[in-house]
Amino acid sequence: MLSSRVLCLLVLAAALPQLPAQTLTVDATHVVNRFDPLHALGTTVDRVPSNATDMFFRADQVKQVVSAGWGVVSYRQNTDLFVQAWHWNPNGKWSDPTGKGRGYFVGDATPTKTPLNHSFGYQLPHRGVTRNGGSEFDGFSRLDDGDLNTYWKSNPYLSKEYTGEDDSLHPAWVVVAFAQPQPVNAIRIAWGGPFATVYQVQYWVGEGDAMDDQDKGAWKTFSAGEISEGKGKVVTLSLAKEPVTTRYVRVLMTQSSNTCDTHGSSDRRNCVGYAIREIYVGSSDAQGNFTDLMHHSPDQQQTFTFCSSVDPWHTAEDLYVAPDRMEAGDQPGFDLFFTSGITRGLPAILPVALLYATPEDAAAQMAYLKQRGYPISYVEMGEEADGQYMQPEDYASLYLQFATAMHRVDPTLKLGGPAFQGVTDDIKAWPDRNGKDSWFGRFLAYLKAHNRLTDFTFMSFEHYPYDGCDTPWENLYQEPELIEHVMQVWRDDGLPAGIPLLDTETNDHGGEAAVDIFGALWLADSFGGFLTAGGYSTHYYHALSYSPPHPACPNSWGTYHMFMVDKNYQITTKTAQFFGAQLMTQEWAQPGEAEHQLYRAATDIKDAAGHVLVTAYPVLRPDGQWSILAVNKDHDHPHQLHIVFHGDHDRAFAGPVTVITFGKEQYQWHPARKQGHADPDGPPATSTLNADATTLYTLPAASVTVLRGKVN
Repeated sequence: MLSSRVLCLLVLAAALPQLPAQTLTVDATHVVNRFDPLHALGTTVDRVPSNATDMFFRADQVKQVVSAGWGVVSYRQNTDLFVQAWHWNPNGKWSDPTGKGRGYFVGDATPTKTPLNHSFGYQLPHRGVTRNGGSEFDGFSRLDDGDLNTYWKSNPYLSKEYTGEDDSLHPAWVVVAFAQPQPVNAIRIAWGGPFATVYQVQYWVGEGDAMDDQDKGAWKTFSAGEISEGKGKVVTLSLAKEPVTTRYVRVLMTQSSNTCDTHGSSDRRNCVGYAIREIYVGSSDAQGNFTDLMHHSPDQQQTFTFCSSVDPWHTAEDLYVAPDRMEAGDQPGFDLFFTSGITRGLPAILPVALLYATPEDAAAQMAYLKQRGYPISYVEMGEEADGQYMQPEDYASLYLQFATAMHRVDPTLKLGGPAFQGVTDDIKAWPDRNGKDSWFGRFLAYLKAHNRLTDFTFMSFEHYPYDGCDTPWENLYQEPELIEHVMQVWRDDGLPAGIPLLDTETNDHGGEAAVDIFGALWLADSFGGFLTAGGYSTHYYHALSYSPPHPACPNSWGTYHMFMVDKNYQITTKTAQFFGAQLMTQEWAQPGEAEHQLYRAATDIKDAAGHVLVTAYPVLRPDGQWSILAVNKDHDHPHQLHIVFHGDHDRAFAGPVTVITFGKEQYQWHPARKQGHADPDGPPATSTLNADATTLYTLPAASVTVLRGKVN
């Protein structure tokens, strides 16, 4: 039933045509995109608490999830973010011949009667990163854990043995990051095996963060920091007569001893790359007395270190057991995923672990899925390599090694990536020898140089436009420009025409705002903007009713979900983005697999600061109806529209027009942490107008509205 206010506004729109109205103009002369909503408007499934998996995939819960109308599911691969090895199949073989459950694990490619309902990550004992884009809470670097029996080791697949290229083309590195600038002129390195025979010790010069602003500075080699005949063991180096004040120190390794690590010579992977047991950075006086400035501890309190890569060697005892915050962390098993009904029988976008895995394991995963007969649309190669600070040439080399192994299983697999983390501008890497710093540009250049661009069939990225827990209403004005801009950036970086763009994971990252009406408006604007910019598919994060407090927002229970759940993870209520999803998938788009034609629209509705307050996305549906998804971002005021379809001659809606509105009149969120709730809590208001060229349409304040009908 219509609320009294909405009914009043609709009557006013029809009864007072003499009032001046603003204009929404649809450019009906040019189709900007063609899309199938079941493939273009998708969702995601990600890692969840292990004790919640069965509830999330229970039939009655899945039924509520799929009622949102999302199409193709993008399965997210979280273990790369946590610097873990993923056992997509708990059954498999270890490489170590002793049978002690250690080495490089390869999942069993042969299906059994027991379905894969759960899968888990394993911590990496040779980790060299303290913290990165996904591991803020668990794990630590072995570079400065205070234990000489542990060590960091680089990924063997980035050595000449596997890349086929000189090691200097894939230099390994470790970075020490102090909280504040420190006076540095000495370093002590306790090398493991293999060790670097040629390396440089460098410091960062520039205003930017050496890791997150890699184009805002440069690495300079200490005056005595060039080492050409390294012998391993424990070495203390005087790097300069006078200390250099810097926050960042890097050891850049370009030639390996190719001696074996503590795991022995039975596996060649144990004998390539680089290993460091402990690193100490500080200063030395004229008498050679060394003062270490680092804090060494096996936790997140250690001085932060970063590394170029990590050896995926691990043991059965390294199974990840998280704090109560996430239990064990379950990547839902592939059999459960495909048979639960959550994919709706559609081909899914699936990942392979790449950063901390092996090509053999990825090939086995593809073989398993092929034997099961599960439909796959695309395969995403790893997750957020940029967030792990991997350099583009290293990712590209792994990409090609994995692609070769996977295509031996199935030459028709469509592979892509890099699944960039949610940025809104070009991603920069430390400049290469030619001064090029575009991460994606250099990745593409590597594939081209190796005549392997045909192995790259789609480009994927994630989109999380806002930072922080407080998301002001004004942030809505930034979409869709943010999404359109970053997509143009990828094209400017050299993405070949014809390779589709996939936003495989997206949400507003706005804390409590995501579950308020803000979240529904943002969703419509971002998805509409993505398709208008020529994107192929975009995927809401996430489908499952997982609603913990955001880790960066301790006072909020919002973000990332369409439902609130009880203590047993059972769905209790819907949030704004559920209604926003239904509005797009069931009302704006025609449900089903059929082509929709998308056009551009523009309004002259702006505030005093010049912000566009109303955005709109018109589609011509397969049933012959025009459907306009209109977003009124004016929080306090409704707006009347005169709608013109501009072509050879101007046209307008004629006859019955269905109007479906979801806004703050239908939904208001009341934050209370875990007890947060909406009142009113939907549904959208629906009515019908008998329209002609003079009809005015009212968009209520803070609302998403679908206007659907025939055009004369």
